[in-house]
Amino acid sequence: MLVAAAVCPCPPVLVPEVAAGAAPELDAARAACADALGVLAAARPDLLVVVGPAEQPGRGTFPQGSRGTFRGFGAEVDVRLGDGPDVAGGRELPPSLTVGAWLLERTGWADAPIEGLGVGEPLEAERCVRAGREIAGRAARVAMLVMGDASACRTLKAPGYLDERAAPFDAEAARALGAADVEALKALDADLAYQLKAAGRAPWQVLAGAAEDTDLAGALLYDDAPYGVCYLVATWS
Repeated sequence: MLVAAAVCPCPPVLVPEVAAGAAPELDAARAACADALGVLAAARPDLLVVVGPAEQPGRGTFPQGSRGTFRGFGAEVDVRLGDGPDVAGGRELPPSLTVGAWLLERTGWADAPIEGLGVGEPLEAERCVRAGREIAGRAARVAMLVMGDASACRTLKAPGYLDERAAPFDAEAARALGAADVEALKALDADLAYQLKAAGRAPWQVLAGAAEDTDLAGALLYDDAPYGVCYLVATWS
């Protein structure tokens, strides 16, 4: 059963070494992520599952001990998904799960075993929900760290340029995450999310599936769009 969740953004620039001189711009987001992970620890889970968007090579499950790196983003920072033995010949974590592993290392996570799941952006809502249900059934007390960004189309200089539909989409996503509104997350438009480059849509719908038949309360800790990309931090507990 799902007992807690933290929703965090997953840009590599969240890591100060990657952001370099621009690092202070995301200090508030980092602080909110740390607070969100504190909620996960307080829930005393038996298992933590980190879910994030992934391209084809990074989709599927990742065991504890899987490695990720930010070297491809110009920073000599390597991370692991929790403690444990090295995964011999294992796949490298996709960027979203690498950011999640960095957040967990940064806060000294040692509260429960960890697994990762990379989710394809095109995955339809029903399959996302089904994956969430399976995660919720993995242990008596399951927590989730859900990585993903909202739209990338909030300004002219945004990765997806300016799209008038981005702000309303982000506002509804923020409301749903802050209210732990399972049905609203399930109803997010996958095609619109794709057009707005909102990589969090599929992971959020996995969360919705895991949270069915629970009575979790939500809180929105951060909502801003630096660089024209909307980053959201929320907790469900």
